[in-house]
Amino acid sequence: MNIELIIFFIFSALVLISAIGVITVNNPVKSAINLVFTFFSSAVLWLLLNAEFLSIILILVYVGAVMVLFLFVVMMLDINITQAKEGFVKYMPVGVLIFFIISGLLSFFFYSQFETTDKNIITSIDLIGSDNTKNLGYLLYTEYIIAFEIAAIILLLGIISAITLTHSKNTSTKYQVPSEQISASKDDRLRIIKDSDTKQ
Repeated sequence: MNIELIIFFIFSALVLISAIGVITVNNPVKSAINLVFTFFSSAVLWLLLNAEFLSIILILVYVGAVMVLFLFVVMMLDINITQAKEGFVKYMPVGVLIFFIISGLLSFFFYSQFETTDKNIITSIDLIGSDNTKNLGYLLYTEYIIAFEIAAIILLLGIISAITLTHSKNTSTKYQVPSEQISASKDDRLRIIKDSDTKQ
């Protein structure tokens, strides 16, 4: 057994353990930290497959940026842990059923697609060099440009939807309404008090 296979087994076990910890721990912050470990272990597995660009992007983008944003959002939200645990128990049978269905479909797909292929399955892609980053950029912006743009639009729609759903107007905050300021008259702003009113 070589060193690469040992590293693969170690980090595969870490991916499984930390991924299970994401959905089983009670504290949302600990769940986010387990997700960070999952991303980091997955990045090591990508590195073993000679996909160094995807490995670095997974660490820089997801671990370095997205997870920091998740942690800030989780810490700012007032999450009811008891209610979240009730939902987990309620929907657990459905989740287990979907897990086995997806696992079976993925197993059937990989078995049917890669049964008769050789070790190097990338045979129909025109490569422009030995650099993985250069080849990936060339493929994304030439052959897969439509799928790349569709994915960007979907992510943009997801960001807009998340902002729209979570945005709520704070009634305790004082703010100006320009339309009311423009339509205000002298009678709304000025009150004249006579001397006779003050003497009474």
